[in-house]
Amino acid sequence: MGQEPRTLPPSPNWYCARCSDAVPGGLFGFAARTSVFLVRVGPGAGAIPGTPPFRVIGELVGHTERVSGFTFSHHPGQYNLCATSSDDGTVKIWDVETKAVVTEHALHQHTISALHWSPQVKDLIVSGDEKGVVFCYWLNRNDSQHLFIEPRTIFCLTCSPHHEDLVAIGYKDGIVVIIDISKKGEVIHRLRGHDDEIHSIAWCPLPGEDCLSISQEENSEEPAIPNGKVTAPTPVTKGCYLATGSKDQTIRIWSCSRGRGVMVLKLPFLKRRGGGIDPTIKERLWLTLHWPKDQPTQLVSSCFGGELLLWDLTQSWRRKYTLFSASSEGQNHSRIVFNLCPLQTEDDKQLLLSTSMDRDVKCWDMATLECCWSLPSLGGFAYSLAFSPVDMGCLAIGVGDGMIRVWNTLSIKNNYDVKNFWQGVKSKVTALCWHPTKEGCLAFGTDDGKVGLYDTYSNKPPQISSTYHKKTVYTLAWGPPLPPISLGGEGDRPSLTLYSCGGEGIVLQHNPWKLGGEAYDINKLIRDTNSIKYKLPVHTEVSWKADGKIMALGNEDGSIEIFQVPNLKLICTIQQHHKLVNTISWHHEHGSQPELSYLMASGSNNAVIYVHNLKAVIESNPESPVTITEPYRTLSGHTAKITSVAWSPHHDGRLVSASYDGTAQVWDTLREEPLCNFRGHRGRLLCVAWSPLDPDCIYSGADDFCVYKWLTPMQEHSRPPQGKKSIELEKKRLSQPKPKPKKKKKPTSRAPVKQDVYDGNEDESIRESSGPVENGLSDQEGEEEAREPELPSSIISVASREPVTCTPVSIGFEKSKITVNNKVTILKKEPPKEKSESITKKRKARSMLPLTTSLDHRSKEELHQDCLVLATAKHSKELNEDVSADLEERFHLGLFTDRTALYRMIEVEGKGHLENGHPELFHQLMLWKGDLKGVLQTAAERGELTDSLVAMAPVAGYHVWLWAVEAFAKQLCFQDQYVKAASHLLSIHKVYEAVELLRSNHFYREAIAVAKARLRPEDPILKDLYLTWGAILEKDGHYAVAAKCYLGAASAYDAAKVLSKKGDAASLKTAAELASIVGENELSSSLALRCAQELLLARNWVGAQEALKLHESLKGQRLVFCLLELLSKRLEERQLSEGKSSFYNVWAAGTEGPFVERVTAIWKSTFSLETPEQYQAALQQLQTIKYPSATNNTPSKQLLLHICHDLTLAVLSQQVASWDAAVEALLRAVVRSYDSGNFTIMQEVHSAFLPEGCDHLRDKLGEHQSPTTPAFKSLEAFFIYGRLYEFWWSLSKPCPKSSVWVRAAHGRTTSVEQSQQIDSASPEETDPNISQPKPSGPPELDLSLTEESEQMLITCKELFSEKHASLQNSQRTVAEVQETLAEMIRQHQKSQVCKSTTNGPDKNESEQVAEQPLSSLQNQCKEETNQPLSLPELTKSLTEANERIAKFPESVKIWPFPDVLECCLILLHIGAQCPGSVTQDMQQQAQELLQKYGNTKVYRRYCQTFCT
Repeated sequence: MGQEPRTLPPSPNWYCARCSDAVPGGLFGFAARTSVFLVRVGPGAGAIPGTPPFRVIGELVGHTERVSGFTFSHHPGQYNLCATSSDDGTVKIWDVETKAVVTEHALHQHTISALHWSPQVKDLIVSGDEKGVVFCYWLNRNDSQHLFIEPRTIFCLTCSPHHEDLVAIGYKDGIVVIIDISKKGEVIHRLRGHDDEIHSIAWCPLPGEDCLSISQEENSEEPAIPNGKVTAPTPVTKGCYLATGSKDQTIRIWSCSRGRGVMVLKLPFLKRRGGGIDPTIKERLWLTLHWPKDQPTQLVSSCFGGELLLWDLTQSWRRKYTLFSASSEGQNHSRIVFNLCPLQTEDDKQLLLSTSMDRDVKCWDMATLECCWSLPSLGGFAYSLAFSPVDMGCLAIGVGDGMIRVWNTLSIKNNYDVKNFWQGVKSKVTALCWHPTKEGCLAFGTDDGKVGLYDTYSNKPPQISSTYHKKTVYTLAWGPPLPPISLGGEGDRPSLTLYSCGGEGIVLQHNPWKLGGEAYDINKLIRDTNSIKYKLPVHTEVSWKADGKIMALGNEDGSIEIFQVPNLKLICTIQQHHKLVNTISWHHEHGSQPELSYLMASGSNNAVIYVHNLKAVIESNPESPVTITEPYRTLSGHTAKITSVAWSPHHDGRLVSASYDGTAQVWDTLREEPLCNFRGHRGRLLCVAWSPLDPDCIYSGADDFCVYKWLTPMQEHSRPPQGKKSIELEKKRLSQPKPKPKKKKKPTSRAPVKQDVYDGNEDESIRESSGPVENGLSDQEGEEEAREPELPSSIISVASREPVTCTPVSIGFEKSKITVNNKVTILKKEPPKEKSESITKKRKARSMLPLTTSLDHRSKEELHQDCLVLATAKHSKELNEDVSADLEERFHLGLFTDRTALYRMIEVEGKGHLENGHPELFHQLMLWKGDLKGVLQTAAERGELTDSLVAMAPVAGYHVWLWAVEAFAKQLCFQDQYVKAASHLLSIHKVYEAVELLRSNHFYREAIAVAKARLRPEDPILKDLYLTWGAILEKDGHYAVAAKCYLGAASAYDAAKVLSKKGDAASLKTAAELASIVGENELSSSLALRCAQELLLARNWVGAQEALKLHESLKGQRLVFCLLELLSKRLEERQLSEGKSSFYNVWAAGTEGPFVERVTAIWKSTFSLETPEQYQAALQQLQTIKYPSATNNTPSKQLLLHICHDLTLAVLSQQVASWDAAVEALLRAVVRSYDSGNFTIMQEVHSAFLPEGCDHLRDKLGEHQSPTTPAFKSLEAFFIYGRLYEFWWSLSKPCPKSSVWVRAAHGRTTSVEQSQQIDSASPEETDPNISQPKPSGPPELDLSLTEESEQMLITCKELFSEKHASLQNSQRTVAEVQETLAEMIRQHQKSQVCKSTTNGPDKNESEQVAEQPLSSLQNQCKEETNQPLSLPELTKSLTEANERIAKFPESVKIWPFPDVLECCLILLHIGAQCPGSVTQDMQQQAQELLQKYGNTKVYRRYCQTFCT
């Protein structure tokens, strides 16, 4: 496993005659989707010794549609040039060294199907398209020639290697022609013989026809007459053989001198030799050829199932061939081969590269016919990546082409050791998860909701769970069994069960021992355990903490719920993301600090990643669920949704995230710092995984069909692109193929939300489709699509369309059967349709019996005859046959004879009406006859029931009426008139059916109206209607109407939740008011607080206070916001904060009086806080809220809010005379500003809350040794520390005081609980003034220090706390040792990796190699510390330091203290700048402390400066 990036590229395009090519020296390129991937082959690839010599080195990006052809220039000196053709209509010429387009042309009007760079003419590129047009393009003179040889589809073309003007072209129907381009494309030979597509044409590498001894007689099956024209043997045509491969299963060799075929090779049917192939797929044949340069008597061809054959052409009477890779099993392609291209490497090996439908690129050694290596590729989005926890380095990849790949990334002999699993999958693989302990057990989920288990060590098909999700499977996770599975006996209960989350929002628990049994929806257990009445949220993510005791569920509304085993008791809800949660990941358990395992990172459709520390909540095990609204860390930088996050198993708190912005980002979460950004993908990232073996190596997958292995140190960017760059990435993504507009179902309601599972351009050949699908485009589709654009441009289609536009008019007139004179047609433009129809009805109404009437208007003779026949019939006793026949013929006489004859007449008339398209007249006739039931049946069968017919139905009886109404309702449904159909059902009292009909066709408003009007109010149907409609409205973003639905269903909790979904202040406020009205107090207060925080960001103080008024429980927060407003105003007046705010409350106006007094006065007047009891209540409210410690990257508004929270607690504690608590709260506020590196705010807190220093607090605390003394000491120390800096700065520069003070990052101990440790600032960066000796300050300062300054310098003694210096030193030692150890471990892992890649005999060497990095590292450390450094010594110093820390009393460890050595250095500087200001005694003390405790790396050189 080398330290080098790797690419798993998209699959080479299918069904193209030439879309891969190679040049001598070892460069191979293949077209994949819309680009070309380049692979360096041979010694120049720089592969690790022992691994196959090839490497994917780049991509040619620029086409917008599928690349259909690719060809290199085979002329020495310009091997760097190549050409591509694409379905976007262009031919581009590229330089592979710069990967840029040299020039391009868009001469073709139709889809280009063949391309070749002439091997004879340096700058000639010949291309042909589906309509038979050929273009010759001369690159150097930018000139082209258009040739139209035959109106047939060109399938392939190849320029002759011997004659610059000859080109052979193969067509779809099996014709092959050889043309001369110098004679305007004159056909030299027309070669007939094949009767299906020509897939490949290869010229014999030797000119002349002596290389094959084929005599005239041998070839008896060919006709003796030459095909095509008889041409005199010119030197041009004299002698050269041509081979063609066709879909008709034959290879034919043609002689150019004779213009006819000389040999036919029929492909043999070989017995299938295993191979991973789905037997249900019928694949077509593709027959491609390669005629080896140095072996003209041999020919390589593909065969039916992916085998390659080497034909011996010397014995043409016997079909003689050799099979490639005959000896070794499983080396062959398992599906048809599309392209073969020869490659000569720098070390003169003759190789052959093949691309195939099985998505492998294989390299063959022509000397041995064995496979040297395979490069696997992906035919779909890379949805999911998972490293096996048992089989190290085994990476499973879930791909949209219906196959799972398992990549052994540690394989020594093969960089791309990838196995494919396709059985039982048959759809996109969207989720994967390895069993934590069982070898080779891989769970997978697909986009059609299937969950299955593979044993990757066997060839058995997977077990499939009998319970399917209704939509895409988003996530899989192994976790401990929960009821009901956990209730089985010891023997029936698996140790782990499989949890799957699907797009419909359900999490299922599957029993891996009985996948055929039922899977259980965990919502039932959650409901029962927590007795929840309201609708549970739609789940989108499930994640188990590594110890199996805690489960996190992410939801569509952005909330995350934390549950505890064994019964999923809800202990906490995190309201942080307000959009769908895509990914949740728990920190690993083997960090240097155990509390890190409580960190949980999550990403959603918002671009921000939040990290929460759940230690406190999980350990306190609260009775009722807690709501968390503050993150522990916030990572912002991405510009689109987050699809995946993964913690590094090698570091503490290092996270990588994948985003739709096209990049992956590595973060140091503890410092909220972006470290490096990977931008190699050309699409949206879908998944990311950290290598379990190499700390610098990460794998990512995206919708560009690629998986990249990349190294963090090699990335040039540190954060995601903003602004312009992200636009470029967007462009890069848009140059990807557009999804083809397939006819697809309406998007399923939530599929696109998580990872847009539309993949229109994905290759789904795995589905049994009507034809093979080529990267999302089957042949049929491809051809239809190609034709579509032609229609509008062809005159014929326009002509044929015109009459169509008039047809409705003409039909109207035909129907009306009026004899109109021709002038009426002038009205064509605005046909009086309504009028003509109404005329129609009037005329028809007069003629119910038109046939009878017309027969009564015949000639006189006929009418006389009628009278005679009628008289005979009426008066003869018995009718003879002639009379009966006459009567039958003259049916209109039925009007005058008996009833049967009348019925017969009505029947004939009725038939006539039906034939003329007037069923209503037929129905009326039947009604006259009295046969209403028959009419209704006929009309129902023909779908011709009408309102009037149904209205008459009661005449035929009650049951007939019921039946008729139901039949009419059905008919109306077919005509999409659902509301009318429902009304008819109501007329026969079928209320439930009517409601169901409306509901199932999404007429919810109407369904609810009907149900409410006709059903009992408590009918469950009504509630169900409200909830279903609410859910749909919610999905479509109509939150207010959805809330009304939930209120209608008496589900007020859901109404408030859905209103808050938009997340803007107005919605949140309404939602909070609603929750408060319906008595959902907890929800109401959390929403009101969120609303206030939103308004706070907009600095709308009045609005924020109004929002907080909504709920009594937020009284405490109102006080915090009030203090925050006053402090912000104060900062603004001093011009210390950025941005003016607009809406201050009236009471914030006054500025006189001490700050704390102003605060308490406003609390009293505005918030009526007077009695100690009220203060106590507010205090208790606020004490329950805990905020995380600050870091350099905490946003300033958030920081101020947290500081004001602590200050409010301090003021409240003072008011109830709880001075201990006041000191602690004040100290917390100061430490927060110190930790965040915001010196300004720290000083502001001091000046507002300790204007006179700390003396009054000391008096209040009293002299006795209270538990708060250490806290007070720390507070006093920070106060003096701030004054000290300000004094020093006033010495250094007469210019205005520096306001922002940035402390160093690298000196700090990265502990999770930084607030409980000292942050040692590296003096290097504390202030630029330290590192160089200062010239003495301005003389007037030298002369006299103010009394105050002197006093302050004396109090600095308080900062020289020996015990704190010692504690800080020990902590620095621990941090340094941990850093060194981590570095040693990293070096060791690297050396292990090197060792594992070397082979047996060289073991000793490799061990020496492995030792080197360690020893070199130790030397480096020795130089720095001037002391030997080995692992035992490091461990010893770590243990000693930890022991020293343990000995300190808790009181000292709990409260932070300014860095003692930093203070010593500042005092010494002041002493140097302003001699005499610092007493000798103090200077000496400072130097002693520095000498004693300055032995860590950070302080060493300063100690040397000052203490020598």
